[in-house]
Amino acid sequence: MCFQPVDLLISLIRLHGRFNRLCHSYLYKYSLYFMNGIKIKNAAKFAMFSLQYGFINTCLKSLVVDKFGEETWMQLRDEAGVQDTFLTYEVYKDDITMQLVAAACKLLDVKPEVVLRQFGEYFFDFCKRSGYDHMLRTLGGNLFEFIENLDALHSYLALSYKEMNAPSFRAERNGDGTMFLHYYSDRRGLCQIVPGIIEAVAKDFFNSEITMEIVNQIEELERTGKKEHVVFLVTQKPTFSNVMCSNKLSQTPPCLPKGPRRNGFSMCRNHWETVRGLVQLGKGKLLRGFEPVYPKNLCIDLKTFCNAFPFHIVFDKELMVRQAGVNVQKIVPGLQTMSIHLDQYFSIVHPEVTFTISSIRKFINSHFVLQTRRDMMPEAWRDRPMLELRGQMLWMESLQCMLYQASPLLRSLHELEERSMHISDIAPHDVTRDLILLNQQRLAEMELSNQLERKKEELRHLSQHLEEERTKTENLLYAMLPKHVANQLKEGKRVEAGEFKECTILFSDVVTFTNICSECEPIQIVNMLNSMYLKFDRLTTVHTVYKVETIGDAYMVVGGVPIPVSSHAERVANFALGMVIAAREVINPITGGPIQIRVGVHSGPVLAGVVGEKMPRYCLFGDTVNTASRMESHGLPNKIHLSPSVYLVLKDKGFMIQERGEIDVKGKGRMSTYFLEGNLTATEHEIMGRSVKEADSGRKPRDSESYGSLHSDNKSVEGGLPKPDHQLTRATLSQSPTPIEAEAPHSTKHIRTSFCVVL
Repeated sequence: MCFQPVDLLISLIRLHGRFNRLCHSYLYKYSLYFMNGIKIKNAAKFAMFSLQYGFINTCLKSLVVDKFGEETWMQLRDEAGVQDTFLTYEVYKDDITMQLVAAACKLLDVKPEVVLRQFGEYFFDFCKRSGYDHMLRTLGGNLFEFIENLDALHSYLALSYKEMNAPSFRAERNGDGTMFLHYYSDRRGLCQIVPGIIEAVAKDFFNSEITMEIVNQIEELERTGKKEHVVFLVTQKPTFSNVMCSNKLSQTPPCLPKGPRRNGFSMCRNHWETVRGLVQLGKGKLLRGFEPVYPKNLCIDLKTFCNAFPFHIVFDKELMVRQAGVNVQKIVPGLQTMSIHLDQYFSIVHPEVTFTISSIRKFINSHFVLQTRRDMMPEAWRDRPMLELRGQMLWMESLQCMLYQASPLLRSLHELEERSMHISDIAPHDVTRDLILLNQQRLAEMELSNQLERKKEELRHLSQHLEEERTKTENLLYAMLPKHVANQLKEGKRVEAGEFKECTILFSDVVTFTNICSECEPIQIVNMLNSMYLKFDRLTTVHTVYKVETIGDAYMVVGGVPIPVSSHAERVANFALGMVIAAREVINPITGGPIQIRVGVHSGPVLAGVVGEKMPRYCLFGDTVNTASRMESHGLPNKIHLSPSVYLVLKDKGFMIQERGEIDVKGKGRMSTYFLEGNLTATEHEIMGRSVKEADSGRKPRDSESYGSLHSDNKSVEGGLPKPDHQLTRATLSQSPTPIEAEAPHSTKHIRTSFCVVL
C-alpha cells in the first residue's frame, strides 16, 4: 500500500515546496496588512466577480458616479429598482447586479459587452486604489503566472468569505506565442468582464498590450454543474520595443542564450537577467541556469513519510488508493482498507470537475478541495460538519499515480472544535496552524468592521431622514415668513422693519358669510373655506403675489412686498380676476350655487416687519392697508373695487375698467372709485394659470397644481400679461360660471400672518 521509488520523493519535494511557499506568501502578506492596520473588509475585493457580496455593486456604483456623475447613478438606481448603498459583507442576489447592468445599457444606450468591459477595467483600478496593488503584483512574474494563481487567491479569500462564488481560470500555452484562457462561471453573460480586467493587468503590471477574443463558448460538460465555459485567445500586440529587442537578440553571440519565451509571450532579457543567469555554484563551476540534483534512492522510511505528511493521498488511474497519511486514515478509517476507491469516500468541491483522472489532470494547476462523504464516515462524525482537505494534485508519470498533498481546510478554531480536531493534528511544518490562529483574529476584526459598517449605514439613513425633516421644517417656516426673513431669524439676526414706497394690497371676503355660518354645520364652513383658499393659494404662485393672512373669510395678499417689483398693481389685478373666476367653482352650502366674494384693491406705501418672538409674524403697517380694507368693505358682490391710485396705474395697461363714481368711504370721505371688469390682453386660461394643452382639452388644473408665475422681470416693467398667440375668449367677469371641479389636497406655499389696520 506504499511506494518507495525516487519519483515519489521528487514529486513530494516539489509539491511540498510549492504549497508551503504559497501558504507562507499569503501568511506573510496578511501579517503585514494586519500589523499596518489595513482594513480587512477590502480584502474580498480581489474575488473577481464574486457578485454575492456588496463590494461588486459598490464598485459598479463608483464607476457610474466617477464617469457619468451622481445624477446618472440616481437615474440608474431608480431604473433598476435597487437600493442606493451596499454593505461589504452583505450577500446580495445576482439579479441586482444584472438589473444594474441592464439599466446602464438602456440609460447610456450602449451594448452590454461595452459596459461589462469598462467595468472590468474599472474593477482592476478599484482594487488597486483600495490598497492591494502590492498583493496583486506578487501573484506572478508574468501574465500566465498571474492567471494561474487567481484560483489560489480566491481560495485564500474564501477562508473568510464563505458565500463567495468566484469563477475559475485556466491558462494554456500555444506554440505560436499565444495563450488560451479558459473561464468557468456559474453566471452566464458576464464573460466580457474578463477582457477588461486581464487587458488592464497586462498593461499595468507587465507593460504589455494584448488582445482577447472569444474562440469558443460552450456549456462545460466535464464539470459536475452546468457552467459557462468561455475560451479566450490571448495575443500580444507587437510593440516597437519588442521589435527592437528581437533585432538585438538576433545579434546575440552563440555563447549567450537568447531570451526565453516565458509563458507563450516573447520576453527580452536585459542586462541584469543575463547576469542572474550566470550563476557560480559548487567548486567554481560556471552554470547558465539551475539544475536540481535528485538522490538515487528514497532516503526516508515509510512511517516517517506518512507521519510527516499526515494528510497526503496517493491513488492510481482507477482512483484506487495506494497510500495515505496517518491522520487522514484516523479520520477516514476506510482508507486503511485495501483496494478502495477514493471517490467512494471523497467528493471534489473545487474545482467542480468530475472525479476522473482525465478531468483532474486538465485542472492540475488548480488547487483541489475534497470533502468527505457523510454516508461513509464513522458514526461519531454523522452529526459533525464534514472534513474538507485543500491541496494540490501532482501527476507521477513513472508510477502512473496521482499524489494529493493536502491540509485540513479550517477557517477558525471554532471549526477545528466542531470536528473534534486539535492543532496537534496538523503537522508542525504546515503553515495551516498559523493561518487558523491568524484567521481567528481576522474574523473577529471582520465582525467588528461589519458592525461598524452597519452602524455607518444606519447613521446615513438617520442623517438622510434628518435632512428630510429639516427640509419639511424649513418649508413650513417659509410658509409662515418670507424666505429671507426666515433665514435671518434662523441665524439669530434681528430683522429690521423695511419701508416699501410702492405696493398694491388686496382684501377679499365672502358675501353673507355671517348668515352662512349661522345656518350651516362647522365642518361645512371649514370645507367651503378650504376649497376656496386652495384655489386662491394656487393663484398666488401663478401671479407671484405674496399671501399675508387669512382671518375667517378674509383673504389678504400684497404685490411688491417683500420683493419690490414695478408690476405689483398688474399682478394683483390679474390675481383678483382669477379669484372671482375661481369663486364660481366653490359651492355655497346654503343655496347650492356658487359663492359670491367682494374684492378691494389699493396701492400706496407701507412699512413691513416681523412682530413677536414666540410666534413671529410678518406684518404690514400704514394707511394703505386701511384704505384697501375700506375698498373691500364698500365693494359689491363679485366685483373688484379699485381705488383711484390703482386706477391710475392700470388705465393704460390693457385692463377693462368701469367708473363707479364718487362714494362715501368711512374714515376717508368721498372718493372716486372704479370696478375692474377684465383683462383685454389675456385669456381666462392664462389668468387661471392653465396650460395651452389644458385649454384645448378643456381640463382645468387641480388646486394643488401650479405652472409658476405668468410675470417676468420684462413683463413687470411693461405691466399686464403677454398677448396670447391662440384665439380664446378674453378674461372678463361677465362670462358664465365654469363647471365645478372636485378639490384636491394642497399645502399652501405662502405665509399666514396677521395684518395690522391703522385707523
